Amino acid sequence: MAAAEALTGSEYIAHHLRHYASAPQHGLFDISVIHYDTLLFSLLTAALVLIGLRLVANRVTAGVPGRLQAFIEVLVELVDEQAKAVVSVDRTYAAPLALTVFCWVTLMNSIDLIPVDLIPRLAHPWADHLRPLPTADLNAPLGMAVAVLVLSLYYGTRIKGLPGFLRELFVAPFGQVHLSFNPLTWIGAILLSVANFGLNVIEYVSKTFSMGMRLYGNMYAGELLFFLIAMLGGSVTLFGIALHLITGSIWAIFHILIILLQAFIFMMLTLVYIGQAQESHAAH
Repeated sequence: MAAAEALTGSEYIAHHLRHYASAPQHGLFDISVIHYDTLLFSLLTAALVLIGLRLVANRVTAGVPGRLQAFIEVLVELVDEQAKAVVSVDRTYAAPLALTVFCWVTLMNSIDLIPVDLIPRLAHPWADHLRPLPTADLNAPLGMAVAVLVLSLYYGTRIKGLPGFLRELFVAPFGQVHLSFNPLTWIGAILLSVANFGLNVIEYVSKTFSMGMRLYGNMYAGELLFFLIAMLGGSVTLFGIALHLITGSIWAIFHILIILLQAFIFMMLTLVYIGQAQESHAAH
């Protein structure tokens, strides 16, 4: 906790909120800046998830399963049941995708349980600033939400065909005007198509943005609380140390629920958006 002792509270938090980046960031969104720490820990946790699931799959036994295999089987069944309830058309890859997303987000979120000064201190010889929690960086959750958007558009096009998907953009959710020789029907059809298309674009953008912001906001708030608790440990008084240990333990236990809940919500939203993209909403 030497960093907490040498810096004021605001300086300590500001120090830990800085990324190991290619350049200083100006504003919340800056596409010219690369956060190397977010990329590193995102790819590292993704590799651990994929390798771990692969090792378990290669060691599956038909007899009495081990504890790890039994846990993974329960998790697979749970995710598969959720996929069946939400994705009604093509769920060939939906359940494996949901399982991977849940495990990946859970593992990324779990980095928040590591003492906040440990990883930055270990990396200090190579990097002055290192922020190891990827989901507390808006770039990672929003990037994952954009990936879900791309997948939903892909599945929508694959199930309905490109003409059917494009048609639905202009005829749902308000329906379409039946054209006749009356010119007012043509004007109404154009106006209604513009309204349908605009609403669909707004829906896709808002769902993607809210999906990423929900995960980011919860993990960012949790990270800030851990920073505040860590500052208590910088106190040399017995009361400060005791308060640090008690509050840190309570918040860590409660934060485990947040970690799992946010991973589950992100997984369910992935399934819901893919399922909605496969359903037909066009009025006939």
